[in-house]
Amino acid sequence: MEILIRAHSGLRYVVLGLLLAAIWIAFTNRTNPNAPRSKMYLFAMISAHVQLLLGLILYGMNWGSKVNFSMMGEKIIRFYSVEHLTGMLIAIVLITMANAQGKKQNHGKVFTYLMIALVVILASIPWPFRNLGAGWY
Repeated sequence: MEILIRAHSGLRYVVLGLLLAAIWIAFTNRTNPNAPRSKMYLFAMISAHVQLLLGLILYGMNWGSKVNFSMMGEKIIRFYSVEHLTGMLIAIVLITMANAQGKKQNHGKVFTYLMIALVVILASIPWPFRNLGAGWY
């Protein structure tokens, strides 16, 4: 269990790094419709999906069986069972949509989708300063 938590926590930096690289590529190619499709969009999507898989395994092992609606008043349980899960699912859908737009050479839409996904991810990560029981790694 501890290995999965550490892997999920550490992989966030890989996802953020690949996402930032994909955003930069989309930003630089947004005015050039003939720019080649970057594999970085695919790498960002794959890393986000691996992160989702780890998160769902952790959710099923840790939170899924223990959470009920009467516990939603507790800040940490509400964050992990509703806010974190919903925000990350939205971000992964946006990253997947960005990858699909990248196949169509529509770098402007890729940039928009990835930027929105980045904002949602940054808002949904349990940063240590939010007092949600998580550390930097």
